[in-house]
Amino acid sequence: MNSTDIFLIAMTIIFGVPYLIWRLGRLDYYAPLVVVQIITGILLGPGILGAAFPAYYAAVFSPPVIQALNGIAWWAVMVFVWIAGIELDLKQVWVQRRECGITAGLALGVPLIFGSAAAAGLLVWREGWIGEAAAPWQFLLGVGMACAVTALPILLLLMEKLEIMRAPLGQRVLRYASLDDLAIWGVLALILLDWHRVGLQLLFLLLFAPAAWLFRRLMQWMPESDRWYVGLIWLAACGFAADRAGLHFMVGAFLSGAVIDRQWFNQEHMDLLRRHVLLVVMPVFFLSTGLRTNWTVGGGAVFIAAALLLIAGVAGKLTGIHLAGRWLGWPKGDAWIIGWLLQTKALIMIIFVNILLDRHLITSATFTALLLMAVVSTMLTVPMVSPRLARERSLPGR
Repeated sequence: MNSTDIFLIAMTIIFGVPYLIWRLGRLDYYAPLVVVQIITGILLGPGILGAAFPAYYAAVFSPPVIQALNGIAWWAVMVFVWIAGIELDLKQVWVQRRECGITAGLALGVPLIFGSAAAAGLLVWREGWIGEAAAPWQFLLGVGMACAVTALPILLLLMEKLEIMRAPLGQRVLRYASLDDLAIWGVLALILLDWHRVGLQLLFLLLFAPAAWLFRRLMQWMPESDRWYVGLIWLAACGFAADRAGLHFMVGAFLSGAVIDRQWFNQEHMDLLRRHVLLVVMPVFFLSTGLRTNWTVGGGAVFIAAALLLIAGVAGKLTGIHLAGRWLGWPKGDAWIIGWLLQTKALIMIIFVNILLDRHLITSATFTALLLMAVVSTMLTVPMVSPRLARERSLPGR
């Protein structure tokens, strides 16, 4: 068979297998389809399918096919991060700045500390976790941040499922997650800072400001139908410029969306675009992520590391949110619900650790452990939140 035929077989597997597992297994209570797609990507990766059936794995996921899949995955995730940047609502965060600042700071800072401590433990335990290009501080900060991340797009899906998206509690959670989402990309830029090219990176940031001002003026003048297309041109240009400057193209993708006002677009159209990207092209990214997993330091060690990181992430997030709740005098039960909702990781965290792996700041073993941690953390969210929400709704005045 030629490369086109093999590529189409791979696409059939990418879309067919996770859907069948999700639908026939009735897993929608525990996880949205995107989480099952991530798990399926791990199962189809070299660590499981490649180890069990190396000949079939090599035939289907040949280098030309993987190269084609990676191209689709790069663009898919750039568009998704661009949308996440557009949907940041910093105006509402500013109105509630004291509460948001305290909550988001503790929700991000405490699990970051816990995660960094867990990363230090991995380095003491055995070799094989830190990437060849990483300084120890980059590894500790990167893994710590991965434990602290909240995946805003997946959070939206779960809150829709729990029917709290438009409720006051849901809007509070979105404000906290939006502020943390902004911090994530700032920390990533710090981690990726290349002192050999720091001048070029500073030049990018200096030129980005006037370019963004001109772009915003242009967008305000245009009808909405043109804004979509010009926005994608802006996305590609910012991604290229950031990557050439030594930052990652994902930093450019996020910045390109963050300077766009979401009021410039019809919200229903934006929601449809996000859902269509998730439906049409993001499964390719999840599969390509799974293809990067392996157990080179030993399967048992990877699972132990994943469990350690999961404990650090969950304990850190819940501790931070409970501290915020006591400080701000929240009603009883809010801290538990908010803490578990902000535990949602999956998508943004996977994008984050993909970048760390691309830059050789973590090894594929660490990547695999973090990926497993993200999947389990996300799948725990609905089972932990749903019963508590039901009890809260049954109380008088709630």
